[in-house]
This record gives sequence, structure tokens and C-alpha cells, in this order.
Amino acid sequence: MLCIAACELTGGDESTAMPAACAVEMIHTMSLMHDDLPCMDNDDLRRGKPTNHKIYGEDVAVLAGDALLAFSFEHIATATKGVPSDRVVRVVGELARCIGSEGLVAGQVVDICSEGMAEVGLEHLEFIHVHKTAALLEGSVVLGAILGGAHDDEVEKLRKFARCIGLLFQVVDDILDVTKSSQELGKTAGKDLVADKTTYPKLIGIDKSREFAEQLNREAQDQLLGFDPVKAAPLIALANYIAYRDN
Repeated sequence: MLCIAACELTGGDESTAMPAACAVEMIHTMSLMHDDLPCMDNDDLRRGKPTNHKIYGEDVAVLAGDALLAFSFEHIATATKGVPSDRVVRVVGELARCIGSEGLVAGQVVDICSEGMAEVGLEHLEFIHVHKTAALLEGSVVLGAILGGAHDDEVEKLRKFARCIGLLFQVVDDILDVTKSSQELGKTAGKDLVADKTTYPKLIGIDKSREFAEQLNREAQDQLLGFDPVKAAPLIALANYIAYRDN
């Protein structure tokens, strides 16, 4: 939805963005399948159902994730129509950067290595979440903007928007992890506490975490000033959904 909304905001349409949007969702699914593995977050529940490795085994979960990653790039390359080839190449490079050693993977590595650390500050925590969580949302929005024909300054505004809502998503996730049940969340509640992970509520408390979430939502929506308000409405709605979700 983020990819499509960004594409429509910058002059494109749903059909132009759909292959990239599907590719992002493939990568998102891959990241969840790998993140749930015993060697990482070791989670048995995802979206209210047993995780992939609990049903098919760890070996198949790894390979299925690998296949989704490969297919995501194949799908962009073969299914994107009516877009100049240089834009498609730029999209492929942008997506690879967002999920590689400068993005999602970097965040996951630092997150794993930080478990049990006595001192983890806000800057360290923000690095983890900007890379592990916000990077893929950034990719989704930026891909849509590029495919829609956005100018470079518009791309960068939307990049900042995406980083804010990506960090917002994680702050809210941290709050929900300690205030909701597993049944309400559709995944295992309290697992960050059990794993001794540093979270925003752990560092600054729940009230300050909620204030930070409100700040991030405002900063995100500020980036949309100057765009057509009607076309920006879906992105504003998505930002508000992330801010006020309860699962």
C-alpha cells in the first residue's frame, strides 16, 4: 500500500507500482520467516498462526525465504511495464541497498549482538530500528516514488517520511509488546523482555515512548506538506494507522 500510494502521489498509477509493491511484500515475508527462526528471535507464533519453521521445519523455512528474495527481484525486472529501464534499474538498486548490509541485515545483526548488553543507549537502539524495520518501509515508499516519476527532492522528502513511520512502527510495537496479550497481538507478547532486549519502554518508559510516537507521526506528516493533499491522504491515513494500531 505504501508503494502504491507513493507512486500515485508522484504521478504514477497502481499498475505501475504493483510489481514493486509485491516484491517488497515478498521480502517482508522472507524477513519474518527468517526472523522467527530459533537462531534469531525463536518465535512460534506469527499473525495468530504457527510460524513457518514450526510447520515445515527450519531447513524449508530458510530455503523458502531465499526463494522469495530471489523471486522479488525477478518480479520487478520482468513484470514492471511502461516504465523507462533506467527507473527500473534504480528501483532494483534501491531495494537491494535497503535490505542488505546498509539496511535490514545491518539492523538484524546489531539487534542480535545487542541481546543481554548492559548498556544500550537511544542512539544504538535507533540504529537498530532505522535499519531493521524502517529500511524496508523506506524502500517501499521510495520505490513507488521513483516509479511514479518523482523529482529527487520529492524522493528525499518521501524517504524521510518513510524513515519516520518505520521508526514509529517499532516504537508502537515495543509499547504493544508490554501492554497487550499474545491473543491480542497475534504473536508472542513479552518476548523482548524474556530475551532481555532493549526497547523504548525499557529505556524511557511507556509514557515517554507514546510521546515519541506522536512526535514521529507529526514529523512524518510534515514531509508531505507541499504535495497534493488529496493524493497525500492515503499516506497520512497509513501513518495514523501505524501510530494508533492496537495489534
